Amino acid sequence: MVFQDFDHLSERRRAERQQKMRKRIILGVISSLAIAGVIAGAVIGFVSYYGHGGAASASSKGSSPSASGADGVPQLSHSEKAVKMMCQSTDFQDTCKSTLEKAIKKDPSKAQPKDLVKVAVEAAREEIESAFEKLKSFKFESDREKDAFEDCKILVKYALDELELSIDGVSDISKLSKKTHNVNNWLSAVMSYRETCVDGFPDGKTKDDVQKTLQIAKELTSNSLAIISEISSFLSTFQIPNVAPARHLLEDRSSLDDESIPAWINGEDRRILRAKETLKPKPHVTVAKDGSGQFKTINDAVAAIPEKHDGRYIIYVKAGIYDETVLLTKKMTNILIYGDGSQKTIVTGRKNNVEGVTTFKSATFGIDGNDFMAMAMGFRNTAGPEKGQAVALRATSDRAVFLNCRFEGYQDTLYAHAHRQFYRGCVIAGTIDFIFGDATAIFQNCLIVVRRPRDGQGNAVTAQGKTGRHETTGFVLQNCHIIPDKKLVPVKNVINSYLGRPWKEFSTTIVMESNIEDFIHPDGWMAWFGTYALDTLYYAEYNNKGPGAKLDKRVDWKGYKKGFNRQHAIQFTVGPFLESNETWVKETGATVHYGLFE
Repeated sequence: MVFQDFDHLSERRRAERQQKMRKRIILGVISSLAIAGVIAGAVIGFVSYYGHGGAASASSKGSSPSASGADGVPQLSHSEKAVKMMCQSTDFQDTCKSTLEKAIKKDPSKAQPKDLVKVAVEAAREEIESAFEKLKSFKFESDREKDAFEDCKILVKYALDELELSIDGVSDISKLSKKTHNVNNWLSAVMSYRETCVDGFPDGKTKDDVQKTLQIAKELTSNSLAIISEISSFLSTFQIPNVAPARHLLEDRSSLDDESIPAWINGEDRRILRAKETLKPKPHVTVAKDGSGQFKTINDAVAAIPEKHDGRYIIYVKAGIYDETVLLTKKMTNILIYGDGSQKTIVTGRKNNVEGVTTFKSATFGIDGNDFMAMAMGFRNTAGPEKGQAVALRATSDRAVFLNCRFEGYQDTLYAHAHRQFYRGCVIAGTIDFIFGDATAIFQNCLIVVRRPRDGQGNAVTAQGKTGRHETTGFVLQNCHIIPDKKLVPVKNVINSYLGRPWKEFSTTIVMESNIEDFIHPDGWMAWFGTYALDTLYYAEYNNKGPGAKLDKRVDWKGYKKGFNRQHAIQFTVGPFLESNETWVKETGATVHYGLFE
C-alpha cells in the first residue's frame, strides 16, 4: 500500500482543515508582528541592562577602570560590566572572564552582550580545535589507547560540526528564543562527545592527560550553555509566547492524544506510523537472508543508501537473525528501518570491552545520522555478563524514534548517547547500567527487563551521564513496567537491583507513572562510589505503582527529590522535555502520549 492510502481524508474534513488553517495563518501573522516588536524591545532592554550594569548606568562611551563616581568609588568600564554580567551565571567564571576580555581586547567592537554570546561559543570551538592538535602529538602505546583516539577523532569532528550550528544559532540574539532548544541540544551533545572521548581510554596517566587537555573545552562549552540559559530567561520575562526555557513549559497536553505523535517527523512519516502493523510502508530496498530481496545483509543495504534522496529512505529487513555490526554514519540522515517484529528480525553481535573494544565501538548497531527511525526491530549483544560493557545499540542521532523495538544485552545494553530520542513500546533487557548515556530521552510504555548478572554483581537500570548542570539532558521512564527476568527471580532477594546510579556528576533520571515490581531494592537508587554526585544528581519518582514503588525507605540524598509533585512531573513529559517550542515529536506519526497519564 502506498503512503497516500494510509491517511485518507474525506473532502468535508479537508475543507474543515483548510478553513482552520486559514484562520491559523491570519492569527499567526498578527502574532508574529506583535512578537517581533516585543523581541526587539527585549533585546534592547537586555543590552541596556547588561551592557550598562543594570541600575548603575555608564556614559555612552563607557568609563575607564580607574574612573570614579560621585562617591569616589571606582566605576567599571562598559566592557567590564558586560563581561561581569555575562559570566555571573557560569560555573567557570575565571575562564569565562578571561575568554571574553581577551576577545574584547582584540576587537573592542565585541563588547556588547549580543556579540559576547557568539564569542563564548566561538571560543569553545577554537579550544576544541587547539586541544585536538595537542592530542595528536600524544604517543598512544597500547591498541586500546589507539582505538580510543580513533573514537576521539570522530567525536571531535561531531563536536566541531555542532559548535558551528550553535554559532549560527546565536548569531542573531533577537531570534535566539526560537533556537534556544536546538542550541542547548547541540552544546549538550558537545559536552557528551568530550566525555566519551575521555572515557574511551583505560585508567592511567594517558587518560588523565587527555582529560586535562580537554578540560578548558569542557569549561567553555558549559559556560556557553549557562550564558544562553541566562539570556533565554531574560527574554522570557517579557512574556514572549513559547520562548521560556524548556522546563518552564508546564502545559499538560494529555488531551492531544488524537493528534499526538513524536513531533519531529513530517506528514509522510505520520501516515506511515498511523498505519496498522499489518500495513508496511513501501521500502526503497529489502534485505532478506534467503535472497528474496535486493540485499542479503543490512550492511550491503546501508552501503547502497544514496547520498541524496527525497524524504525518508526506507529499508525493510525480513525476518531472520543478521549477525553483523552496522553503522549509519552522520551523512546517513532521515533513514527508516523496519522489520517483521522485534523477535523475528534481529541484528546481533558480541563486541565487548573485555576483549579490547571501546564501549563506543562495541555497539551491534550504531546510529550517527539524524532523524533516524526504527520499527519492529530487535538489537542484541550476546557477549554475556562476563564480558563487561557490550552495547546492543548506540544512538547518537538527533530526533531519533524507536517503536516496538527490542534491545537485549547485559551491561550497557542501550547507549542513548546524545541528542533527543523517543522510545515507545520497546523492550529493554540488561543488568548493569543497561540504559545509559547522555541523551535527552523519554521511554514511554516500555518493558524494562532486569536480567541476572554475574555472581557478586548488582543491577542498575539506568546510568545517565549528564556532566554539567546547564546541560538539558536526562532520562524519563514514563508508564513503563520494570520487571525481573525469570532467571533473576529465584535470586532477586540476594542480588540487589536499583533504578539507577549516577554515572556522571549531574546524572538526571525520572521514573514516573510506572509499575515497579518487588525486586527493586527499597533504597531505590545506588551510589556510584562514596558520596560522589549525591548532592548534584537529580533523581525523582512520581505516581508509580507496584510493590517496588514504595518511597518510605528511599535514599536520603540531597539530589533525590522527595518533594517531586505533579507540576514537577509535567516538566518532564514529551512536550516540555523533548520539544519545547518545536513539534518534532508530534509530527512523526508515532503513537505518543503528551502530558501525564493521570
